[in-house]
Amino acid sequence: MRLIISFLFFFILNTGVAQSDKELSEQKYLELQDKIRFSINGNHDEGLTLVKELLKSNNPEHRTFASGAASYLHQLKGDSIRSDQSYADALMYLKKIPESSKKIKIHSYLCNFRGLSYWKRHNYSQALSSYQEGIKLSSQINDVIQVVKFKANMALLNEGVGNFQLSIKILKQNEAFLDKNENLYQKDQFQNAKSNTYTNLGNSYEGYYSKNRNKIQLLDSAEYFYKKAIAYSDKFEDNKITAKLSLGNIYSFKKDFSNAEKIYYDIAIYAKQTNNAFLYQIANFNLGDLYFTLKKYDRALIFLKKVDSISFKNKMLDNSYFKSNYIQAKIYSIKNEPELAYKHSKLYLDSYEKYEGNMREETLEVNYKLGTADLSEEMLDVQEKYKYEVFWNKALKVFYVILVVGIVFFLIKSIRDKNKAHKKMNALIEEFKANLEKKEIENAEIDKAVIEEVFAEAPELDEIQLKKENANLSIDEAKENKIVEKLLALEEKLEYLNADFTLSYVAKKIKTNTTYLSYVVNKRFGKSFGEYSNELKINYVINQMITNHLYRKYSTQAIAESVGFKNAVSFAKSFRKRTGVSPAQFASNI
Repeated sequence: MRLIISFLFFFILNTGVAQSDKELSEQKYLELQDKIRFSINGNHDEGLTLVKELLKSNNPEHRTFASGAASYLHQLKGDSIRSDQSYADALMYLKKIPESSKKIKIHSYLCNFRGLSYWKRHNYSQALSSYQEGIKLSSQINDVIQVVKFKANMALLNEGVGNFQLSIKILKQNEAFLDKNENLYQKDQFQNAKSNTYTNLGNSYEGYYSKNRNKIQLLDSAEYFYKKAIAYSDKFEDNKITAKLSLGNIYSFKKDFSNAEKIYYDIAIYAKQTNNAFLYQIANFNLGDLYFTLKKYDRALIFLKKVDSISFKNKMLDNSYFKSNYIQAKIYSIKNEPELAYKHSKLYLDSYEKYEGNMREETLEVNYKLGTADLSEEMLDVQEKYKYEVFWNKALKVFYVILVVGIVFFLIKSIRDKNKAHKKMNALIEEFKANLEKKEIENAEIDKAVIEEVFAEAPELDEIQLKKENANLSIDEAKENKIVEKLLALEEKLEYLNADFTLSYVAKKIKTNTTYLSYVVNKRFGKSFGEYSNELKINYVINQMITNHLYRKYSTQAIAESVGFKNAVSFAKSFRKRTGVSPAQFASNI
């Protein structure tokens, strides 16, 4: 009898242990996945509880998603250390998933969670890199819904660094996609996506107004989208609160202080009840700012001091903190209390300098990556891609062999072209470095060696005619030398960086006619004036990239404008013709 009881006890114990760590059904996994996603816009603690439940599964895919979601949930609670730990766990579990489209999809989710975590830390450059990687992964498996999510998150980055018009453009494209493809989403998913899109559109219009205070209609647009966001946020408390807080800002801008005050108090009470320090800090700052505007200075100080207290307690010395000190310095100045005015003005200046310095670096990095990654192009035509998905699946079966041959041929050609381009580029870099060293040693004039022909912008019509005339033209050598000397003098002054450095302009500048000038350039340099001008510009860019590390971070458009090209396209073509690679590729290999 004892033996039977012992056996039963052993069986029950093992069964319990086995069930504590098992693989969940696919349906249960998807249910937990959706609940965790919704918790991101609501109860973060509840989300972390769901994460723990999902981590009980022995399926690495489930654990990867759970750890990735946990990394963002911890970041939302302000815990960057645990956020990083959870993300490291997610990468560990990801390695255990066999190569498949599922692995690519779950990897794209991780990129999204990581990008959002970086965004919350105001590390916009790293966030953008994560989103770019995620778009590549989602595009591999034709996951158009995830691509749209990444585009929406990139819109937030553009808003964060002041690219408001680009942010609005991306978000409106996403809105159109959602409306046309509602059937791709579950009801709650659709409501959440619409809520987020409208909130972000409101934020972008509000930010755009802050830079263009004369365009009052931007506030009307922001108010419209915030109200739509609230209407779609019945099940998403976090979304609703964010939109209401922003709507309060719009009322304040429009001097509707009564409605603004009511919203800010509601938000402060909600934040206090839910222990949301970040939201509580913002609500108190907004109330302090509002009472300062109404000249109720003592009341304003009550709320602004709360901002300082919350900031120090939670180590959140952010935008609200330094603006709070700015307003306090003004209030104490008005109240004729110089010591306190000085104290808060110093706190403001110290924190502002650090905050703005970080923002300038982040803005530069984001705009640089946007330029080199060519992310300003139109959003993927996802609707058409989805429409013809069935057709292409059938076509792939028929053209599979042709496709494989084409891919192999393209890869071989790409590798050869890339190697050739890199050899050419490295040779150019070495050539320019050698010339720079030679210049320093000999203290001589800048090397004027003729470089190989570059892709020139379209020449003027009269220059084409001048080439024909030059064949029968002849002038004395002394006059030629004089023209060349004057050209070299203009080169020394970097005149060629001006956008109006044309044949007629230079002829007038050196007091000769266009016919003589065109003739001398053709004879002495072996090229047309347009080719000669472009050569100087490209030479300047290459030299700057080699000697100036900040110059390498500029966008293609910015570099084109700095040397007088009319547009980035013609500049990029000229640069590639000269070096074999794009400006960004050239810069990254120095």
